[in-house]
Amino acid sequence: MRKIKTGDDVIVLTGKDRGKRGTVLGVPDASHVIVENINMAKKHQRGNPQRGIEGGIVDKEMPLHVSNVGLFNPVKGRADRIGFKLLDDGRKVRIFKSDGEVVDV
Repeated sequence: MRKIKTGDDVIVLTGKDRGKRGTVLGVPDASHVIVENINMAKKHQRGNPQRGIEGGIVDKEMPLHVSNVGLFNPVKGRADRIGFKLLDDGRKVRIFKSDGEVVDV
């Protein structure tokens, strides 16, 4: 089970976008995440008329390392660390380390 998943609300902890909040769009591998409107880069893209893709310079979200983002804790209003806990019914869920609140319901 991963600590950060697609759809989670995260805060960037380090780098040029420090303090910004966004939603995770994807997890390309175990050590990187792509966050909505964070770590934007200009990409020169060639057009493809068969697919309907226009050429030009486009903005694209680039991956961030997992260690540079923290899951947003709505109770505390800031980023928090994640741990795991086994419930009585045998399910493994993610919890916030600071207050023990369950992330997954």
